[in-house]
Amino acid sequence: MIPISILDLVRITQGSNARTALDNARDLARHAEQLGYSRFWMAEHHNMIGIASAATAVAIAHVAAGTSTIRVGAGGIMLPNHAPLVIAEQFGTLASLFPGRIDLGLGRAPGTDQITTRALRRDPASAESFPQDVLELQAFLSPATAGQSIVAVPGAGTEVPLWILGSSTFGARLAAELGLPYAFASHFAPDSLEAALQFYRAQFKPSAQQAVPHAMVGVNIIAAETDAEARRLATTQQMSFTDMFRGARGLSKPPIDDIDTYWSQSEKAQASHMLAYSIVGSMETVRAGMERLISITGADELMVVSDVFDHPSRLRSYEIIAEIARGMERPR
Repeated sequence: MIPISILDLVRITQGSNARTALDNARDLARHAEQLGYSRFWMAEHHNMIGIASAATAVAIAHVAAGTSTIRVGAGGIMLPNHAPLVIAEQFGTLASLFPGRIDLGLGRAPGTDQITTRALRRDPASAESFPQDVLELQAFLSPATAGQSIVAVPGAGTEVPLWILGSSTFGARLAAELGLPYAFASHFAPDSLEAALQFYRAQFKPSAQQAVPHAMVGVNIIAAETDAEARRLATTQQMSFTDMFRGARGLSKPPIDDIDTYWSQSEKAQASHMLAYSIVGSMETVRAGMERLISITGADELMVVSDVFDHPSRLRSYEIIAEIARGMERPR
């Protein structure tokens, strides 16, 4: 079976609220655990009224408490928004509560707009220190040494596995240098996927955490009983991208019959480019798309986003994807 995981956007849909979104995430994680998914991640986004995972560590605790075996984590924490010590304490706490089940993916983007970046007290130049911040965080999660003046409590000695997230070769370069697993965000930034993975594998240096490179590829997959139904479900995500281009982010909208009535030709071109690796369709269509993506990338793992408005339909999408994955071999 090709390893598959879930990146849940914790969408707040029209007619619901943040509590419903968080409870749906927990319910999805329970199903994912039963279906054989490897991990369930949520991301740090701020000032977005349609996403409920801004307090990512708290959301992870909610999901982890409702599951038993699946790994739960951040995909990711935007490290320049935080002091590494604080993240070590937060994820050390999670690791203490849910030992052996917590992942920590790290990104260097702000995860929001410029106004909110200022509200976070984030210095725009702080992204430049991202590599040093990763090393500092890694040190705080390592066993404390004699005479160490600052210790993350809890955190020290938990050695929470770190991942580098990226949408360019910068993240690939850092992950390779530090010997960490790498996750590429091709579910919204497809342009550098193949180049980044090639660089990561070629330059990878083994580390105490990771002996060999491990590349995870983010991909939008929406599966349904028929191609037509899957395409209709996919209009929810297409409208979200269109609204983002318009600067009008809002709650997740129910699917519509004809997306061409919603977006302009230029918006369609923008969204289609960002969603270039998306796979939408019936079981047969999705299987062919997953096989093609794995053939192109040699992905060691797929991180699936199935951004579907209706929760039961979303569960069904992930069921179909898991059934397909069980019949697929790991890449060699």
